[in-house]
Parts: sequence; C-alpha cells; structure tokens
Amino acid sequence: MQKPSNIDPVIYLAIELSASTWLVVSKIPTSEKTGLHRMEAGDSQALLALIADLRKKVAVKLGKEAAVMSCFEAGRDGFWLHRLLSEHGVINHVVEPTSILVNRRARRAKTDRLDAQGLLRILAAYAKGDHDVCSVVRVPTIEEEDAKRQHREREHLVQERVRIENRIAALLTTQGVRERPSLRSWQKDMEEMRTGDGHPIPPHLRAEVNRLHRRLVMTLEMIREVEAEREQALQTQDDTASRTIQALRRIRGIGDNFAAVLTREVFYRSFENRRQIASYLGLTPTPFQSGGMDRDRRISRAGNARARKALIQLAWLWLRYQPDSSLACWFRERVGNLEGRTRRIAIVAMARKLLIAIWRYATDGIIPEGAQISI
Repeated sequence: MQKPSNIDPVIYLAIELSASTWLVVSKIPTSEKTGLHRMEAGDSQALLALIADLRKKVAVKLGKEAAVMSCFEAGRDGFWLHRLLSEHGVINHVVEPTSILVNRRARRAKTDRLDAQGLLRILAAYAKGDHDVCSVVRVPTIEEEDAKRQHREREHLVQERVRIENRIAALLTTQGVRERPSLRSWQKDMEEMRTGDGHPIPPHLRAEVNRLHRRLVMTLEMIREVEAEREQALQTQDDTASRTIQALRRIRGIGDNFAAVLTREVFYRSFENRRQIASYLGLTPTPFQSGGMDRDRRISRAGNARARKALIQLAWLWLRYQPDSSLACWFRERVGNLEGRTRRIAIVAMARKLLIAIWRYATDGIIPEGAQISI
C-alpha cells in the first residue's frame, strides 16, 4: 500500500451543471471512493464551502495542502464559474462537450451522475498528460467576451427584422397582396391597399400587420443604435482589436460587420499556423482512411459556426468586390461556368484560403495578392 507521503495531493472535482441542480463528484487522494454532492444551481458559496472542506480534510490526513483541479462542460452557464474558481486557487478546465468520447452502444445510460463520473475520469486522464482525451476551451477574458456582444446582438436583431418582414409578407400574401407597404408611407399604403379580389384589408388583419410594423420600426432603430455604439467604441478605443478592425475595413469588400466578427471571434486568439486557424472555424476536411480507401470528406464544421458563416458570406462578396485578386481568379479557373453543388464546394475551399490570407494580413500586414486596399 502506498504511503500517504507519496500520494499526489490533488483533489479532483467534476461539476455537472443544470438549470436546477449542480452535481459535484469529488475524488480526494486519501480515499479510493468518489464523493457525490448535490447543491442548488448557482449556489457558488456552497461549492466553495465544499472545496474548503475537502482541502481541510486532506490537509489533516496528509499534513500538507492539496491542489484542487476541477472541470465542467462549456454551455449555457458561460465562464463566470471558471473565473470564480480560478480566483480561489482552483485549477479549472472548461471542457468542450462534443470532444468527449462516449459509448457507442445502441442504448447508452444517461444520467447526471454518470456524466459527472465520466467527466471526473476525463479530468484525471487530462491531468496525467493525456490531452487527447478531450478538448479544453480557451476561456476569454471579461473584456474579450464583452467585446463580442455588439456584433452578436446585431446578428440577432437582423434575424428578428427578417422574421418580421417575412411574417408581414406572408400575411398579406394570404389576401392576394404581393407588395409590402413602404415604411415611409405605411398608413397611406395600408388604406389604399386592396385584396386580390378587390376588397379592403380586413380590420383584424390590418391591426396585426400594423403591430408588426411597429415592431419592425423598433428593431431597425435598435440595429442603428448598436451600429452607432460600435462605431463610437471603435473611434474612442486604441487597442489591438480596434486597430485590426480598422485595418480590415480598408480591404474592399470587408465591411464593418465582417471586420468586427472576424476580429472579435477569431483574431483575438493566437494561432501557430494556418491549419490551426482553419480548424478553429471548422473549415478543415475530415480525413477518412480504412483499408485501401484514403480520402478527405466534407469539412468538419467543428469550430466557430458564427465566424464560419460570416467567412463563407464574405467569400461570395470577395468574388464581386475583388474580381482581379488571385483568389477570385483561382475560383473562376477552378469552377468556370459550373453551377450547383460544385460551386458551393469550391466557395468553401476559397473561404479557407481567404481566411488564411486575411489572417496573415491582420497579423503580419501581408496584403492578399491582387486585393484592392484603400489608403
């Protein structure tokens, strides 16, 4: 039996977070058994009290302080708990849930207790140097996380605007009306509007459409407000991110929103090579090798979905606004007049090349070949 003096003094904690309950599974170096602790969701003081109690218990038996290592899955609770634990001397890891291997049996038992115990085993393996057992999230600072709020809020507001506009168009289409009233002359257009069979718009439908109009106007005002706040912050701040956004906006075809998304979602991180940055956006192909078969399948889509979507949209705009660039020429030579699936596959490949070119421009100032830059 191993002597207590040779025991690695590390306390392992795996926290299973849910909306109502936190389940904590603990493993202390003086016992072979695991402890199971339940507490109300969000009760951080109870969690810190548990950690202090485990530290005290181990210190009494071993005669020295024990380090505490914990983990939980990234999710709806964000990163505040990670920062709290770190401030209290806990070595915490935020685990990417999709990176965890699971049993592939047809019917797999799924409970919070089993999930927490599985997390505990993964944490112990990771602490011993097996970093392939899971992927750990790079936790942003408070400032980096807050800087993402503006373009993310704008994205949700744009989605709300499109949803309202589609709803108005759908309601009017049920009456045979194909054109939406103008926002500038809404009341006049609604009074003059007639259904497909020549009748005025029914009163209850008109009331509903008018309420949707008010919501649409408010949403548009919010979008302008967010954009104004973003521009004001960009003009008043002089940090690395602001300078990167300003530099990206000088490239023709990259507007304010694309520059903000790429900078705040991607370029605030450090990457060692082009494969790492392409993998972060999920733009790397998935290899498939079995027996005599060895080929690349479609992209992994395992990275930042918001940035990947913005980059593919930017790739389409690049063909329009940078037609003489080497990337646009490569796309035309590769695709020619082909349409459909081939064109969509090629645009993803071009988006990956464009990402690397913009990354080099943002980090080293290397202008993409053939691109037009405003001075």
